Amino acid sequence: MKADPQPHRFVLNVGRAGSDLALHFNPRFESHGDARVIICNSLQGGEWGEEQREPDVPFQPGQDAKICISFDAQGLTVALGEQRLGLEAIEFFSVKGDFRVKSIKLK
Repeated sequence: MKADPQPHRFVLNVGRAGSDLALHFNPRFESHGDARVIICNSLQGGEWGEEQREPDVPFQPGQDAKICISFDAQGLTVALGEQRLGLEAIEFFSVKGDFRVKSIKLK
């Protein structure tokens, strides 16, 4: 992915559907009253889980960024920090905001 020169935020959602997300990954540069924070959460049956906030945003405006998400029998791991959430299969994936996806690799 590549950040826009003046990004506000972006969202990466992974799950079974838009209302059933194993991972809602939302780095915010300047958005919704937050600055330089990563918001992680899950959404099940339309109900948000407990929000986790990570204060260290490794992304820089205008620079490439690599996000590695791995899945195993134990759950899901994001390479920027470990947020473990249960997920058996991915049927839904979306990216929105001030980043451009350059490639996606599934193994």
